[in-house]
Amino acid sequence: MGEFSELGKFLIILGCLIIILGLLFTFIPKFPYLGKLPGDIYIKKGNFTFYFPLGTSILLSLILTLLLNLLFRK
Repeated sequence: MGEFSELGKFLIILGCLIIILGLLFTFIPKFPYLGKLPGDIYIKKGNFTFYFPLGTSILLSLILTLLLNLLFRK
């Protein structure tokens, strides 16, 4: 029965993460500076546009790392 207990915990955490991800996709466009941070690469030449949100990716990575370390700390 120990295997099912661990699987249950994993599924609950996965479900919570999916809910949080859905909320983020819903509310991220409403944050004023997200996607326009220093370090984000934006190149536009004629009919070609390249956008790579490097600064935003680093910021989100730091935030997620801190949250997951707090959640899974033993």
